[in-house]
Amino acid sequence: MKIAILGYGNLGKGIECAVKQNDDMELACVFTRRDPKTLTIKTAGVPVYAATEVEAHKDEFDVLILCGGSATDLPTQTPEYAKICNVVDSFDTHARIPEHFANVDAAAKSGNNTALISCGWDPGMFSLNRLYANAILPDGKDYTFWGKGVSQGHSDAIRRVEGVQDGKQYTIPVDSALEAVRSGANPELTTRQKHIRECFVVAKEGADKARIEAEIKNMPNYFADYDTTVHFISQEELDRDHSGIPHGGFVIRSGKTGWDNEFNNIIEYSLKLDSNPAFTSAVLVAYARAVYRMNKEGATGCKTVFDVAPAYLSALSGEELRAHLL
Repeated sequence: MKIAILGYGNLGKGIECAVKQNDDMELACVFTRRDPKTLTIKTAGVPVYAATEVEAHKDEFDVLILCGGSATDLPTQTPEYAKICNVVDSFDTHARIPEHFANVDAAAKSGNNTALISCGWDPGMFSLNRLYANAILPDGKDYTFWGKGVSQGHSDAIRRVEGVQDGKQYTIPVDSALEAVRSGANPELTTRQKHIRECFVVAKEGADKARIEAEIKNMPNYFADYDTTVHFISQEELDRDHSGIPHGGFVIRSGKTGWDNEFNNIIEYSLKLDSNPAFTSAVLVAYARAVYRMNKEGATGCKTVFDVAPAYLSALSGEELRAHLL
């Protein structure tokens, strides 16, 4: 199957690498909002087109993977391109998923295309594990922990503070909260009790570090509800020690079974990722395979990871799956 990429940032580059790892796929083309002549990609012989030319080249690929941001790109891009071709996106603004789904569903149906939204690890793989665990343990409680890892949105928020030259923010689960959940205690946990936030900040020369620290710690929707630590370091230290984009986390369901609920059970799924965008790309590519297959079978409209049978994700045949993985 032929994969196209829209957007060649961290996620787009990750898609290119993931396609290379899958023998049943090839990269057909890359679309960019930059001048295509200025963009050099890793895959030899693959054309780069302007983002405005998707419709003109839609016969060259089977699935378009959208690599824009959830804040401003995907709410308009995904419905726009779902009218033209099969698409996959990683929209991750949880509160707006129902609205995004409705918009994309109408667009995809109008073009007889298949679209899959909110694909990655959360939403995505974590969502699946929450569903499986809830179905299996209806009498129970969900817990999701993120980290240790770089939050790109929170890092951007730090960099918007006056006097900040650069910065990175790490989300870190609180060990005591994690252990309480794993013990089956079913604790009631506040936002502050589940995660801490650690910030590494490069201040501009002459900037008021005390003011910067106070502004970060009291920032609503980002840091005010958490125990936050701010470290001031040099640009050289930030570049040397904090250049990566690691992430991960845990989905845990604690629940009861038995006639009198006498048995305790813990279901846990965890991820530890060297590169958040590289892993997210690998998930998107697997689901692109599913979208291609579902479209071939006549399924149209918008889908989520909940609608995709696991076998559609694998390059293996049903016989091979039953022989080796079942």
